[in-house]
Amino acid sequence: MKLKIIGLTGGIASGKSTVSKVLKELGAIIVDADKIARDVVKKGEKSLEEIEETFGKEVINKDGTLDRKKLGKIVFSDYRKLRLLNAITHPRIKEKVYEEFEYYRNRNENIIFFDCPLLYESKYENDVTETWLIYVDKETQIDRLVKRDNIKKEEAIKRINAQKLLVDKIELSDIIVYNSFSIEELKNDVLILYSGYTNTKIIDNLEYMKKNSSH
Repeated sequence: MKLKIIGLTGGIASGKSTVSKVLKELGAIIVDADKIARDVVKKGEKSLEEIEETFGKEVINKDGTLDRKKLGKIVFSDYRKLRLLNAITHPRIKEKVYEEFEYYRNRNENIIFFDCPLLYESKYENDVTETWLIYVDKETQIDRLVKRDNIKKEEAIKRINAQKLLVDKIELSDIIVYNSFSIEELKNDVLILYSGYTNTKIIDNLEYMKKNSSH
């Protein structure tokens, strides 16, 4: 049976991580691009060495790990430097992503979700069966990012503009999940969607989620 890979994407502070968490609670298999991206820049990894060579020792903590905050300030204020960082990390991230896909194919899984905020920017759209876009209007996105990361509005706008705007991803995506309302409404929408893909009753998935959320 062919593996169905659903690309789960959005933007910073769009609610994609919340959707991914709900899906995981419902029993879905998640391949997390952000986790893989963190793994490839761990202490001792070649990517971290190249980042230090490119951006300097100031982006490395005393314990030899990556100072993400300092690196973020550098790359989100200079698109050229962001491209340099992507050139270092993206090939290694893609290699690991494809290894995960192959692992689940070999296990004869029916469906997995590929949680990837930069799905379109990183040209993964041809590697997935379809895409779900977690969408929120830009003003709400800015407001949520300011509150979440305790940063100024100008900094939030820079980070958002460093990615492809959510409004530009709408026509590229198969399913649009609107997240301008409450978390409860978002969870309910995801629950209904996932139940349709797995041919299971909504009530069964709801009980599963309640049970797992209580731990």
